[in-house]
Amino acid sequence: MNRDLRNRDRLETQPGAGLKKRPLIGVPTGREKSQRFFGLPLYIMNQTYVRTLENLGALPVMIPLQMSETTLHGIFERLDGLFLPGGEDIDPSNYGAERHPQLGASDQERDRTELLLTRWAVAAGMPVLGACRGLQIINVACGGTLYQDLHSQRPDLEKHDYFPPTYERFQVTHQVTVEPDSRLAHALGTSHGVNSMHHQGIDQLGSELRVVARAEDGLPEAIELPLLPFVVGVQWHPEELAKTDQHSSNIFYDFACAAAEEWRNQTPAHWHERFQEICAARLPHSTSTVHSYTPV
Repeated sequence: MNRDLRNRDRLETQPGAGLKKRPLIGVPTGREKSQRFFGLPLYIMNQTYVRTLENLGALPVMIPLQMSETTLHGIFERLDGLFLPGGEDIDPSNYGAERHPQLGASDQERDRTELLLTRWAVAAGMPVLGACRGLQIINVACGGTLYQDLHSQRPDLEKHDYFPPTYERFQVTHQVTVEPDSRLAHALGTSHGVNSMHHQGIDQLGSELRVVARAEDGLPEAIELPLLPFVVGVQWHPEELAKTDQHSSNIFYDFACAAAEEWRNQTPAHWHERFQEICAARLPHSTSTVHSYTPV
């Protein structure tokens, strides 16, 4: 049976370890112009992400775009965890590449906001969970690169772009094999069916990241940063499956539990400085600042 923790003010993160306060989880938004309100600019987010996080024990708060770096960092310092949702393609300038003809819509302001938040979170050891685009943001934040269009750049792969409205968002389209010693395996087991709504994917893996799940064609489908308490990205949309699939809901529950724990004490000594060095070495092209990383 799926958990529903909306009306509880504490989480049992580990048996016998006592109850923890529900963690405050930041969810960066997207943006668009309203069709209903005559082009009024809106910040937007898929409600399913927010409802799933709440159901599994988090206190979700949406983070607007177009904030100053100081304002954004002030919001970040109050968070216990960061959730990175799906959305537009990531602009390839963030990883030093030219635009491919098949690159989809992108939003450089959303890229800026999410990359800053992700690098701050990774530097601090804060728990992070990314879905679809969120996995790609984690990879780019750690110095990795992406295939901008799998169909044209990796024609040897199977189909991964099962986009609505032709396909349902909850439609399971392929299996993933999960490394048994990974954090993801704790939630998902070593093999599971997933949905698939992406045309970009990991090319070069970011520093300190590990591929912990692959599709049947070999494409990386999940990554983790093993040195930190909880940094997990999945290339599918578990929020769409969590209503009926316990394993998918476990991903969000494990994330909420990690964010509720004392993760600052679990982060390796000198990791903050080490990650700054990684950024300086792997991200010479990045427009995002690294000097402003501060422990929280």
